Amino acid sequence: MVDISNKQATRREAIATGAVYMKKETLRLISDNNIVKGNVFETARLAGILAAKKTCELIPLCHQLNLASVYVDFNVVKKMNKVEIKARAKCTGQTGIEMEALTAVSVAALTIYDMCKAVDKAMVISDIMLMEKRGGKSGEWKRS
Repeated sequence: MVDISNKQATRREAIATGAVYMKKETLRLISDNNIVKGNVFETARLAGILAAKKTCELIPLCHQLNLASVYVDFNVVKKMNKVEIKARAKCTGQTGIEMEALTAVSVAALTIYDMCKAVDKAMVISDIMLMEKRGGKSGEWKRS
């Protein structure tokens, strides 16, 4: 692991996004809360938050962080038959929180896939990326 012991603890925040593309019927089933396994969005939200908390156990050489908050939300885009996922993670620490936000989005997307695979095996998980980060030596960064 990279030695961060001499780094100043600062407030840090990262926002990541991703998407799950699916059949129109699958999106309707999710929106109407008619997926057999249960409420897709609430299950995926919890999975994303729990995954963010476990990032250091999933990603080799990733530092353990004391998360202050993790927020996962969804936006249904009917025209494109997709669910957009957005995660925001915050902490005060000596290293970045980007991996936690990206992990939250990734696991939320995988959870949507898992819950809906019985009706749509052709779903596509895509566009997972860091959108913004704040804090630390490099300061603020935004995807343009």
